[in-house]
Amino acid sequence: MVVSEIELFEVLSQQLGAEKAKSLVQYVEAKVDKRLEDKTSVFSTKEDIAKLETKIAESKAELLKWMIILFAPFYVGMIVFLVKQFS
Repeated sequence: MVVSEIELFEVLSQQLGAEKAKSLVQYVEAKVDKRLEDKTSVFSTKEDIAKLETKIAESKAELLKWMIILFAPFYVGMIVFLVKQFS
């Protein structure tokens, strides 16, 4: 038990008795631990952020590649069209 749990136990044991206070402190401790686990599972670690940054960089590169592939024929066609119009 940590200090705050000991203090809680001492206060409760005066009111409820040692056994009931002990079981109540254990129950509260279990609830707090469960809530803390639930909350910490939502947080991102540095490793998670690094993975996300890597995925974003890969997506940018993939998007740029497809933009070049799809728009290159359009630009070539425009150049050919302009050359034919003005020659």
